[in-house]
Amino acid sequence: MSLYHFPRWTDAFRPVLGAAFLVIPTFLVVVFAYGASAENLNTGYAPEQPIPFSHRTHAGQLGMDCRYCHYTVEDGAMAAIPPMSTCANCHGQDDVALKIHPNSAKLKPLADNWESGDPIEWVRVHDLAEYAYFNHSAHVSAGVGCVECHGRIDTMEVVTQDQPLSMGWCLECHRQPETRLRPREFVTDMGWTTEEDRFELGTRLREQYDINPRTDCSTCHR
Repeated sequence: MSLYHFPRWTDAFRPVLGAAFLVIPTFLVVVFAYGASAENLNTGYAPEQPIPFSHRTHAGQLGMDCRYCHYTVEDGAMAAIPPMSTCANCHGQDDVALKIHPNSAKLKPLADNWESGDPIEWVRVHDLAEYAYFNHSAHVSAGVGCVECHGRIDTMEVVTQDQPLSMGWCLECHRQPETRLRPREFVTDMGWTTEEDRFELGTRLREQYDINPRTDCSTCHR
């Protein structure tokens, strides 16, 4: 056999290579499409909820603080989803006698779940990939306002993903957080503004709060 000829057994690899040239590009396209889907990256994702809760009414018109419902946001990695008892403070009691909008058909699932004891299955809007670690308390204590990631929730009838939450988007903030910072006491104030230059204010707050965001892989991928 010539040194320039492949042995006959290599002919068996031709179908495999042909299939690989078809399967691998298709696989990469599917993976990218899933990774760039609305649930992971795209802005505008607004799933239907079991109860049509209006943030525009509660956080906007009524001025309810985010921490009333998402009560772990200052101390924990996750922003708690409010239990039925939180909703019942205004809309019902043990006897399921609704106090606010007692005849609203929209609140019937709350009364039904309260009676059965089943939790309300809210649909997560801002759903990070499982391999990405994010800590709400670390950002809140650093003076990053809720609006920076979630947008003007107080104007949304239906909660919509406002930012892409991609790795590049997060790194951009970690590398230059100054324009995202505000005094800690205003982190939940959706309409907060300042006459001071945001970068100058953020520079001062970054030094005051001793903020030095990490950008290495282990920050989010643990």
